[in-house]
This record gives sequence, C-alpha cells and structure tokens, in this order.
Amino acid sequence: MKVGILVEAEEGLDWDGWRATYAAAERLGFDSVWLSDHLQSPWSVEQYGLETWTALAVAAAETGRIGLGPLVSPITFREPAIVARMAESLDALAPGRFVIGLGLGWNAEEHAAAGIAFPSATRRADRLADALTRIRCDLADRHTPILIGGGGARLTLPLVARFADEWNMTTGSVAQFQRASQQLDTLCAEVKRHPHEIRRSVATGILIGRDAGDLAERGERMRLCIPPLASAEDVLDGARQMGWLVGTPETVVASLRQFQDVGVQRVMLGHYDLTSIDTLELLADAVLPELA
Repeated sequence: MKVGILVEAEEGLDWDGWRATYAAAERLGFDSVWLSDHLQSPWSVEQYGLETWTALAVAAAETGRIGLGPLVSPITFREPAIVARMAESLDALAPGRFVIGLGLGWNAEEHAAAGIAFPSATRRADRLADALTRIRCDLADRHTPILIGGGGARLTLPLVARFADEWNMTTGSVAQFQRASQQLDTLCAEVKRHPHEIRRSVATGILIGRDAGDLAERGERMRLCIPPLASAEDVLDGARQMGWLVGTPETVVASLRQFQDVGVQRVMLGHYDLTSIDTLELLADAVLPELA
C-alpha cells in the first residue's frame, strides 16, 4: 500500500507550513502529497489558506520524486479548458507525478460566499462528465492521470467507471469502502472496463502516538487544529467518531492492513498539525516500513 499525505489548505495553510510539509514528505519516503481545494474552512467562514493549484505548482517545482494533486477540486470552481491547461503545465513541470483530482463539490456555503453557482447534484454530475470528456481530449497527447473523489452510487461512481484512473473515497470504514468498491466493479462491467484499471484509494484523518501518553499529548495538540475536536470530552473518541485512524503505530498498521485486504492501494493521511513534522517522522519510522 502506498501512503500519501493530505493537507487541508483551507485551514490556514501558509507557505512556510506547505513548504515544510512537502519537503518532509519527500525526504521521509511518502508516496504523494495532496491538497484539498476549498475557498474557506467548513468550520469558520473567516479561515482560508493558499490557493490550491498555485501551491501545487510551487511544490512541483521544488520536489523531484513525490506525487502531487488536488484532493479534490470541485468541478464548479474552474472551466474544463482552464483545468486542462493548468494540468498540462503542472505535468510538464513534474513529469509523471501530477494527478488531476476532481469531484462534484459539496460546500454550498463557500460557493454562495464566493458568488459561484452551485447547481443540483445531478447538474454538477453532468458538468463533471462533460469536463472529463473535454480534459481527456485536450490532454490527448499526454496521459495525465485523473482521480475522481466521492462514493455516491448514483452520480459519482458511474463517472469513476467511465473516466477515472483512480478513485478516492473519504472514509474511516472498511465496510463502507468495500460496499462502494463492489458497486464500482459492477459499474465497470456495465461499461466493459476492467475494474483493475482503476486504482483504489481512501483519505482519512489520523491521530497517532508512540504510546498511550504520547497519543494523549498529540490529541490535546490536535484540539488546537480541528474545531470539532476542541469541544470533545474525549479527543480520541472524538477523532474516531470523525472516521479517523487513532492509536499507536501497531493499531494504525492493523487498520491500514484491513483496508489493504479489501483492495485499497493508496491511503492519504490527513496532516493537520503543520507547526510540527514529528507526526510525519513517526509515520515514516513506524508505519511506512510495515506497509512496503
């Protein structure tokens, strides 16, 4: 299983934090580093960070090995021809390392605040289908991989079956992923596509500590980063209820192996405490070697 890092750009990401994160991820042996694409935090309308594609361009220029991509860009944010042109530029800057991550989008409030139209889910799915056709055509001379995020059986998974090189689902549940993955297999058969052509990945938060004491200390630090955890009576239980992986390295590895057993090929672990890279160092030291 490949292990990447996901950074939520809208949670106050600045250049120092971003540069430190992708440099550490490359140095420590992670497979990839990903940025969410939002205009504001879902927890605070006044909180926002770096523009995602601009930040990815800087990372592409300043790294040499690690994979990069948005996880994921709402199709409502940019016209398909613009996405294709940006992707072409980033793929040229980081050959073979850039992935176009797209999805339907979900945060109606940020769209309203920015004056961006937010049509119905069905119309957004139609727009995504048209966009994927356009992007594939515009990038015909280079096969930049396309990742589609989401688990909706009615709208998203049919698009994954038709267009995606990689499918990503945000989940902390093995059973939830397995059900959606089986649905995707069925949809692939309907469009005469082999399911193995589509890489399977999940994104999830993580709260890890070397032992119980270290885990508790890191949990208290996480209260400062994630507003829903700030008021949790038990921060570890609060993180679990959000679908995160929580525990010592042994516990985390066991959970990731369960995902691996049901077909997950890559996991993107949420990295929220950008004031320190010690979590990345712990993962590199105690988790990555067990999954290699």
